[in-house]
Amino acid sequence: MLKLPIYLDNNATTKPDPRVVEAMLPYFTEYYGNAASRSHPFGWKAEEAVDYAREQIASLINANSKEIIFTSGATESNNLAIKGVFEMYREKGNHIITVNIEHKAVLDTCRKLEKMGATVTYITPGIDGIVNIEQIKNAITPQTILISVMYANNEIGCINPIKEIGELAHKNNILFHTDATQAIGKIPVNVINDNIDLASFSAHKLYGPKGVGALYVRRKNPRVKVTAQMDGGGHERGMRSGTLNVPGIVGFGKACEIAKTEMLDETKRLSKLRDKLENELIKLEETYINGSVKSRLPHVSNISFKFIEGEGLMMGVKDIAVSSGSACTSASLEPSYVLKNIGLDDELAHSSLRFGLGRFTNEEEIDYAIEHVKTAVNKLREMSPLWEMHKEGIDLKTVEWTEH
Repeated sequence: MLKLPIYLDNNATTKPDPRVVEAMLPYFTEYYGNAASRSHPFGWKAEEAVDYAREQIASLINANSKEIIFTSGATESNNLAIKGVFEMYREKGNHIITVNIEHKAVLDTCRKLEKMGATVTYITPGIDGIVNIEQIKNAITPQTILISVMYANNEIGCINPIKEIGELAHKNNILFHTDATQAIGKIPVNVINDNIDLASFSAHKLYGPKGVGALYVRRKNPRVKVTAQMDGGGHERGMRSGTLNVPGIVGFGKACEIAKTEMLDETKRLSKLRDKLENELIKLEETYINGSVKSRLPHVSNISFKFIEGEGLMMGVKDIAVSSGSACTSASLEPSYVLKNIGLDDELAHSSLRFGLGRFTNEEEIDYAIEHVKTAVNKLREMSPLWEMHKEGIDLKTVEWTEH
């Protein structure tokens, strides 16, 4: 039985897996001790659970459990990685290289550091959204201390050549951070093979709870140090103080364990459903897939439907939870900066929808989404004077609009 609305916004957050919730429950009611309480069984039990989760999480990315630092989520992990490296290695240099389609948690952190004396180079990727290794090579200076490039983009799903970027960083004695929030648990991520020094990620993107994340910090070749951004009792090897969220961490661990065993099957199933969705929707005229179709996440599709406003489109597909390329910021309706920065014009960027499939998405839901979106697009275009002009063969770029 099809239940509406349908959830296709799994890049924003995922539904916690029932197995994750089940693993967490005893740590709210029965084993509620503080993991830092070393003097009684309540604390020992909590600490034991945290240690086990650390191993489950480390195992998913081929790290050592001591290299996992718990945070409140990927935003905090990005802040800790970038600010922490900048403060720790400032005597060595002040230059950071990143990309202008990173998540705001990276971009806004870099902008904050610019006010504190950092020099930041923002690379613009090509229309496929993928970073060109030559651009990074050309941006390196003797002052460069950090390169931060996301593993996979949250809006268009394109996957960057992380291993090669890490290799380049290490050759030049530069640390490499990746915001791997969208990738970990969806595709294989191996911090050793990928030459990653720091990686941020979050539990709620891989069917775990909200409010808990991790930062992987490499311990050898090279040993990485970051300055704490949260001071207090010196928890998490002195890098992040604060009482640990034991139930959240237990859920995070369980979510990683499930991802490790089920990822490959999930990838096959979801990419098949995603391809079905795309193949049907691009039968509509003037419909375009944004970003690389060769190197991307298996569950993500970002599609632009020309001659339609994003807001109208969102209203038209209200039975499907998706996100629009245009984010409403206060009074202005801005098209997505990610789509703009890979070279889409305002019109195409404004008319995009991001579909994020997930573990609980089924074929019946995809069939419904296809019909629902097709109907909405056709209906909105029928009402659009721009569509009418296009159908009459008028090139809208040559039209001079007058204001009244």
